[in-house]
Amino acid sequence: MEPDPLSDQTFLFADLSGFTALTEAHGDDEAVDLVGGFFSDVRELLAGYGAEQIKTIGDAVMIRCQDPASAIELGVRIAGELGGRPGFPVVRVGMHTGPAKERDGDWFGGTVNLAARVAAAASGNEVLLTEATAEAAGEQTEFALSEHGRVSLRNISEPLRLLRASRGSPHDEAGLPIDPVCRMAVDPEDAAGSLRHGEVQYFFCSIDCAHAFTEAPERFAAGD
Repeated sequence: MEPDPLSDQTFLFADLSGFTALTEAHGDDEAVDLVGGFFSDVRELLAGYGAEQIKTIGDAVMIRCQDPASAIELGVRIAGELGGRPGFPVVRVGMHTGPAKERDGDWFGGTVNLAARVAAAASGNEVLLTEATAEAAGEQTEFALSEHGRVSLRNISEPLRLLRASRGSPHDEAGLPIDPVCRMAVDPEDAAGSLRHGEVQYFFCSIDCAHAFTEAPERFAAGD
């Protein structure tokens, strides 16, 4: 059935956090392969949530869902299962619900633009959504929502209140440590090396990343 352009849609953007760092550390070829694998893994999930991929933009994928609760569940699964796997970058997700215009298979309008802004405000392994999406989803038990706070977004006049979605309790997803150089998740048991800098123990996916860190720890120790 063709989507109704007058009804509200939920648009979700997911991308690889730290993609530039990954490219610098491991080169374009490996980065491109990882992005291709990420897009393929996301596409395999879409049918189960009544979602469709609209397009890819660099390392980001844009997805449309008519059911906002399904969009949140999908976003949590993308961030929690696809992002942060050992040897894979963490993923950030953002979404917003509202009216939009379809043309030639693409979607346009303020709702789409705001969803992209929300995704850009997320950190790695984080799923952020607007109040509009939370209200449209209603009461759910498949995911938990917690307060993220008000955020100033580009081209939005007033700070916007955002919520964070997680699976189950919002406090039970510690995740794997992140290589500070290439921003890939690292299983401590399989790390190529580790070292303490200041009060933090860092783990590295490769000797090259460990060497890069020791050469310029001030560059990476505070990396997002």
